[in-house]
Amino acid sequence: MKKIIFIAFFFLPLFILAQSQEVAQKANIKRWTKQARQVNIIRDNWGIPHIYGKTDADAVFGLLYAQCEDDFKRVEMNYIEKLGRLSEVKGEASLYDDLLIRMIIDSTDAITDYKNAPQWLKKLLDAQADAINFYLYKHPEIKPALLTHFEPWFQLLWTDGSIGAINTADLTTADLKYVYGKGEGIGAIEKTIENFKTGNRQPATGNRDEILTGSNGFAFAPCITESGKSILYINPHVTFYFRPEVHVVSEEGLNTYGAVTWGQFFVYQGFNEHCGWMHTSSYTDIADTYIEKLTKTNDSHNRKGYPYTYEYDKTQKPVTQKTITLRYKNGNKTETKNIKALYTQHGPIMAKRNGQWLSLKANNRSMNGLIQCWQRTKAKSFAEYEKTMDLLANTSNNTVYADAEGNIAYWHGNFLPKRDTSFNFSKPVPGNTSATEWRGLHPVSESVHIYNPNNGWIQNCNSTPFTAAGSNSPKKENYPKYMAPDGENFRGINAVKVLSRPEKKYTLDKVIAAGYDTNLAAFEVLVPALVKSYQQLALSNKSSQDSSKLKAQSSKLKEAIQVLKNWDFHCNETSVPTTLAIEWGQRLLSAIQKVKIVDDEEADQVEKTYAFIRTAQPNELLQPFIETLDDLEKKFGTWQVAWGEINRYQRISNDIDQKFDDNKPSLPVGFASSTWGMLPSYTARYFQGTKKRYGVNGNSFICAVEFGAKIKAKSLLAGGESGDIKSKHFSDQMKMYTQGQFKDVLFYKADVLKNAQRNYHPGE
Repeated sequence: MKKIIFIAFFFLPLFILAQSQEVAQKANIKRWTKQARQVNIIRDNWGIPHIYGKTDADAVFGLLYAQCEDDFKRVEMNYIEKLGRLSEVKGEASLYDDLLIRMIIDSTDAITDYKNAPQWLKKLLDAQADAINFYLYKHPEIKPALLTHFEPWFQLLWTDGSIGAINTADLTTADLKYVYGKGEGIGAIEKTIENFKTGNRQPATGNRDEILTGSNGFAFAPCITESGKSILYINPHVTFYFRPEVHVVSEEGLNTYGAVTWGQFFVYQGFNEHCGWMHTSSYTDIADTYIEKLTKTNDSHNRKGYPYTYEYDKTQKPVTQKTITLRYKNGNKTETKNIKALYTQHGPIMAKRNGQWLSLKANNRSMNGLIQCWQRTKAKSFAEYEKTMDLLANTSNNTVYADAEGNIAYWHGNFLPKRDTSFNFSKPVPGNTSATEWRGLHPVSESVHIYNPNNGWIQNCNSTPFTAAGSNSPKKENYPKYMAPDGENFRGINAVKVLSRPEKKYTLDKVIAAGYDTNLAAFEVLVPALVKSYQQLALSNKSSQDSSKLKAQSSKLKEAIQVLKNWDFHCNETSVPTTLAIEWGQRLLSAIQKVKIVDDEEADQVEKTYAFIRTAQPNELLQPFIETLDDLEKKFGTWQVAWGEINRYQRISNDIDQKFDDNKPSLPVGFASSTWGMLPSYTARYFQGTKKRYGVNGNSFICAVEFGAKIKAKSLLAGGESGDIKSKHFSDQMKMYTQGQFKDVLFYKADVLKNAQRNYHPGE
């Protein structure tokens, strides 16, 4: 009898728990269903969701539900990453990616922010999580990779919509693996000390591969447009399918169109009836590394949990320790690894280089950052938009702006810590003195900015702000170096050249044409040097080695050089010189990026290219070119290969890591990577088993918008709106994308209804 009673008491709490969970779920379903009835989603003829809600929270609910319909896989994966749980899906190879996130973004801070959030923001956060959970409830056939329930504080881990939202200065996962690689934190750190004693070196830090982030933003003042209205050109360059195109409207004053990052509830790059904003990635210095002087403590300190102290203003402070538990997939099992991470007042200790411990100080998430992202979408004037900038929480972006009042503007960064300029904050600075601490933030008035320049245009292509408005640009000497360390690039050079033409009647079509200029400015520097090298070797008394190489290749080399000599440096699908130049230029990139310029350790892409050309021996240019010709002949039977023949666009998979196949249909693309100065960037790569290049990054959501009494806009999206390979909207914009052919934006509800393909409530 006692045994029966014991069993009953054992199972009773479980029964009560199950009952309470069932009651809670029924309450959730009732709440979700009620909110869904307050939302209408209208899909237009391109599958673009136009979401209409009574309140802002309703609109957010509809927006997230529509995102899940289009690509739940990407919504989920973005949050798996920001939770630091990638290795639970991808395995041990992602362990240090997770550790990096967990060291610099603390979920407990996000939870605290959610609890303390203003009520209006909490409603949006609740609506976001509710919509995703409602979608999973309504679609039991969807099998999440990991997350079966979403919490409203998840968004507070990721308060910036940028693809480069995380800033770690130059500290990498390789650094983390070196310091914490044994999985014991303290033990691993002790081991690194021994490595330095015995002369062992840490792995190389960073790499010089081509950077995949970037963007272009142009603004045109009324004085140079045909209509006398301002125009904004929105042209982010990101990994393909990173953002969908959306339109979000509420009866509380929200009416925003543009690109939203999967899983987020605000339009990241876009416009409303009054103003528009385009973000480009900023290289403003907003994260610093500190050299920490660590000392092992005595036993009494160890017992208090402080195994190390660090020096600060001639005193010793305890190094705090935090155990980070990481889980990773190992076959059919889940393994656990505990890392004892160390922190000073500056932040986590993330590296040891040249015998020095390095900690990171950064601001990789903040509630104010999220508030700023939302409030700018509802700004009704330049004054209101500038007020959102006063929150000083935008950590990764420059902003190109235009509005219906006729203003155009540019802000270089926004979150800008004040520092003592006697220190070089582009390198690790001493952590043992308060002299290197941040001293508050620069107000917007002190930042690098441009308002309504006389030339009538503004451009930024992830390049220096000191050419953003041509001769009307800010002057470099007026600002501390850390505020705008960004150098020039060939896109910036090309943009200034294009926009400096005497055009006084810009229309949307002319703006798009400017944004699609096909000049490859880098080869205006590189190709003449190649031609000169060929002429020098062909006419001079060469060494026997050089002579034999030239003689063996003489006929085709002469012909190929002539093809480049006659080239106008513009790319297109049928261009053979584009193929020769890019295939050759790719072989030079590593050498160019490694160029060191005396007294200029932070030389930019353009400076390094010129320096490389000045010092390169003729054979350093000719030999890679000969290899290019040989490689093309080996692959295609001839070196005379049109660019569109090998530069392709293919979408045959909805996998986040795209699949490519030479034997399956693809489209020719006449555009090229932004590396070469291409404004409509299209980065294509070779993959294992392919002879052709396939696009992975570049133009994504592109939009030109004219402000005035009525919005006029045109847009284009890579591939299509849907991530469902069975949907016609998976690839219905592919052909247009390869040609730069835009569609009309449907901003007004009457136009949306005329072109509606489906009108429904979430869950229907």
